[in-house]
Amino acid sequence: MTSPIASPKPHSKPHATRKRSRTVALCILGATAFTLAGCREEQVDAQAFPDIQSCKDASAQDGLFSVAECDEAFAEAQTLHVESAPRYDSVEVCEEQHGEGACGSEEQVANGGSGSIFMPLLAGYLIGNMLGGRSGMAAAQPLYRNAGGGFTDAARSNTYSSNVGKAKLGSSFFSKPTPTVGKAPMSRAAAMSRGGFGSSGASRGMFGG
Repeated sequence: MTSPIASPKPHSKPHATRKRSRTVALCILGATAFTLAGCREEQVDAQAFPDIQSCKDASAQDGLFSVAECDEAFAEAQTLHVESAPRYDSVEVCEEQHGEGACGSEEQVANGGSGSIFMPLLAGYLIGNMLGGRSGMAAAQPLYRNAGGGFTDAARSNTYSSNVGKAKLGSSFFSKPTPTVGKAPMSRAAAMSRGGFGSSGASRGMFGG
């Protein structure tokens, strides 16, 4: 879509300065796009695992991460899972979004909370290299099944073909999701109004071996 910005007047130096500043701002803020205003999003080495033991096994075979990094990343993904997983007002609505048998009550899944709020079960986690400690970023993301057979992160902003494998991903794939704990759970209407969990509008990550 063409940006509704008026054409600059000839020889308007102040406007040209503002235009350059805007371009710089877009380069910094437009992390969800791979290319924007001539800037390329930082790419990081990433790997997805179905569980922590898979990560530790890979570390013994020259994997991307050490055993200690596996432990740290899994702990962060688990924390984000409890804080930011999607929450629904019934198990039926949750399973419509994540698949049959892929949900539990908040009380069960998060080891606390309400027995009448439902969350998807953790179905893996994604680790990004060199991201820990950055403001607004996470070294790992929890992964959930979606009804279409793929996997999606807590923010529902990215979908993945698998919960196993390596890939080069943009750093925006590791932005911390907005917390959902303490907020009203989604009804069926609310879930559908958002296009369903793991909708086609999300960015897609493909993993290799």
